[in-house]
Amino acid sequence: MNHNRSISISWIVVSSMILFAALSRLLPHWPNFTAVGAMALFGASHLHRPVHAALVSFGALYLSDLIINNVLYAEYYTSFFWGFNSGVYVGFAVILAIGLLLRGRVGVAAVGGAAVLSSVAFFLITNAFHWWSSGMYPLTATGLLMSYTAGLPFFWNTLLGDLFFSGLLFGGYAWLVQRVKVLGIQQP
Repeated sequence: MNHNRSISISWIVVSSMILFAALSRLLPHWPNFTAVGAMALFGASHLHRPVHAALVSFGALYLSDLIINNVLYAEYYTSFFWGFNSGVYVGFAVILAIGLLLRGRVGVAAVGGAAVLSSVAFFLITNAFHWWSSGMYPLTATGLLMSYTAGLPFFWNTLLGDLFFSGLLFGGYAWLVQRVKVLGIQQP
């Protein structure tokens, strides 16, 4: 099998895993115990081009957001909800950047460290955005600290989710690569 076909099949498998990870948000779960951070790390480190990693990962996240907001929580909106939470998407972009640093360095310690770093970055970014835009906290250092304190219970679930789903995605793909010869070539 030629190199381009192998990359194409790998792209399909990785993209499908990202899509399924995003759609797992539709299943009942603990608050913030999701595959969001893991799918960004996984996509950025395994899709051959950064633009593909961004398009597939952001597309999967946005699709799951549309379903969550317009199907699961439709009663909270008066019309179709097209928007997105900018803090979440900025945090997601930072996780994609961390995932790009994993390229060619995927291993248990590197993935675990990237998952922890991603959880911390996501927590700091999303809570800062919430502090700045929600009107719930004074726009002071004390208000920012209040926002971070209120978000701590969610942080632990995010961290556990990022670690668990990173293990599932990276480990599952490594297992597939070992068993399916066609996926043997991951990156050019």
